[in-house]
Amino acid sequence: MNESYYAGVYWGARKESSEECARRLKILLEGLPSVAPSLERWFQQGKSRADALKRPLHPTLAELEPFVRKGKDRTFDDLGFSIGGWNGAGDDYEATGFLLACGGYSEWGGNRCVYTLPSKGPSFENLLSATTLAELMRRTAGAWEPDWGVAISEQHRDLLKPRRPKGAPYVGWVTYLARHRGMVPSLPAPVRVELVEGKGTLIILTPERFTASNPDHVALAEQVRELLDRAGLLKPLQAQP
Repeated sequence: MNESYYAGVYWGARKESSEECARRLKILLEGLPSVAPSLERWFQQGKSRADALKRPLHPTLAELEPFVRKGKDRTFDDLGFSIGGWNGAGDDYEATGFLLACGGYSEWGGNRCVYTLPSKGPSFENLLSATTLAELMRRTAGAWEPDWGVAISEQHRDLLKPRRPKGAPYVGWVTYLARHRGMVPSLPAPVRVELVEGKGTLIILTPERFTASNPDHVALAEQVRELLDRAGLLKPLQAQP
């Protein structure tokens, strides 16, 4: 069975203006072309594919700030801004998109930048590698300074969900943990650990594609999860005023 994957980073309440969110989004869009060719162009969401292709997203503050401001919650200021983008892929199964919630400071909400990833085709093969997903997480974490993040298959996430405390980080193929969570302990081979601009740590479980149908992969993920939890790194995300 083919598995479907996504990647996302998450952080608690952080009050930021549309200008501050636009600055972070600019950093992200400037960095994504170095991740993969399919991430070079971005478009605002539209009523149709043709409509969206008329609305490109350029990494300039003059364009991004009004785009972010347009996503402001109309009812509650503390919910911040919600926007989305699409890479203009010709086929839906090759498409990558992002959904972004930023600037929210409600104790009941959170902020995130989550990518839908291709399900097959050349873009799938290009993006769905340990090296490329690690770079995607690195660029995203560098821009948004989240609390945690993960690149994971939906099937693996569903295996973990029943035992995961609400708000706690998932441990997937590629996991990001902010530096303030603590020091990452020694982890078993073939796990690789990389620092991210002094802001946090990437944990890459395997150089090969991680699948929930591989019992060795699932066992490795559980072993790493237990070690991280024992070190106190997987506490649920707490909103910060």
